[in-house]
Amino acid sequence: MVKQPVTVNGVVRWRDMGEAHSVQPEKEERKMVVLRHEIGDVLRDVRQRQGRTLREVSHSARVSLGYLSEVERGQKEASSELLSSICTALEVPLSLMLREVSDRIALAEGVTIPDTVPLDLTNEFAADVESRNGKPLASV
Repeated sequence: MVKQPVTVNGVVRWRDMGEAHSVQPEKEERKMVVLRHEIGDVLRDVRQRQGRTLREVSHSARVSLGYLSEVERGQKEASSELLSSICTALEVPLSLMLREVSDRIALAEGVTIPDTVPLDLTNEFAADVESRNGKPLASV
């Protein structure tokens, strides 16, 4: 008999592997994606790229600083109205923020999603966003 190490949930065990048996790779466990974490990460990334503080954004969005902090840390589920207010304060369209969240979730799930936004619309909208915040769309 041949013995081979097999890892199950981080524990190494030795399994008898007969000559007729073959080792089958175990399925890789995927980390569960939590939507509020991804939304918070995107909002924080946008705010930090703009060089703005939580206080500035919370004031503009008319949201308490503590609550905005909890949303960014993924501790609170933000309503659609609150997300809209925060995105307005960050001068980023809600749709663009949600698309970034969607892209991050797809990446975590190992799913490839084709870009479905027409290039001419993307270019037109990018120019509008750049003129408002002075940064290229890719950095938003």
